[in-house]
Amino acid sequence: MTAQVKPLSGLRVLVPRGGTWGDLVARALRDQGASTVVAPLIDFAHTSEEDRLVEALHLLEAGYYDWITGTSATVVDVLAHHHAVIPSGTRVAAVGEATAAAFAAAGYQVSRTPGQKNNTPVGLLEAWPEIDSGEVLKVLTLRSDVAKPVLTEGLIRRGHDVTQVVAYRTIGVPAAVRIREDVESGRINALLVASPRIAHEVATQFPNLPEGTVVACVGPHTHEEAEAAGLRHDPEHRDSEVKRALIQTVESVIDQSDMLD
Repeated sequence: MTAQVKPLSGLRVLVPRGGTWGDLVARALRDQGASTVVAPLIDFAHTSEEDRLVEALHLLEAGYYDWITGTSATVVDVLAHHHAVIPSGTRVAAVGEATAAAFAAAGYQVSRTPGQKNNTPVGLLEAWPEIDSGEVLKVLTLRSDVAKPVLTEGLIRRGHDVTQVVAYRTIGVPAAVRIREDVESGRINALLVASPRIAHEVATQFPNLPEGTVVACVGPHTHEEAEAAGLRHDPEHRDSEVKRALIQTVESVIDQSDMLD
């Protein structure tokens, strides 16, 4: 009996983010037959609002906030970096599977997530009954410098007391020499482009992609930014089955909200 060929067999895929996100994506790709190279092209730097962040985290530990929100797994990394603890009386609302998984791995129970049909910050607002109870809640929202303040604005419109802090900045990370050589030689023959910022890093760091390299942009906005940055797509793979399978595999485990920088 011939073993069934998996849809991503033959691909060696560069996964451009690490942590919980990278682990989830790499595992899903391997399950579909790909081999993976986790090589983060973005990282997260200290916020320009460090003093406000420290003050907010002190209030968090003191039990001041009723809720804390997170739309990226990096929020959990920020809490760990500052040795901050979410007290038992403060509940967690999270958007994105990787975000919820990171909170759970850190020992925090997530009380509210969006529904499956709309796993976005807007979906969280729709699936969060406490914010429509008439009680004014104290909420801490932590986000990156490039994320849109959708939760903050939605909570303020509902009359809540919101403390919004830019908790981290997104920066590019140069790929290791070995990674660049493997991409340029075609030994890495598929690149996963999972956000607009990653699109810019891929376009800048890998300007001479060999023909046949699969460039898989997840989400229409990412695709637009990739083309604007000059990232070349092999016409053969513009709408190929293997490219669709690669994108679908990522989307099966990672929500669009988890692809925000």
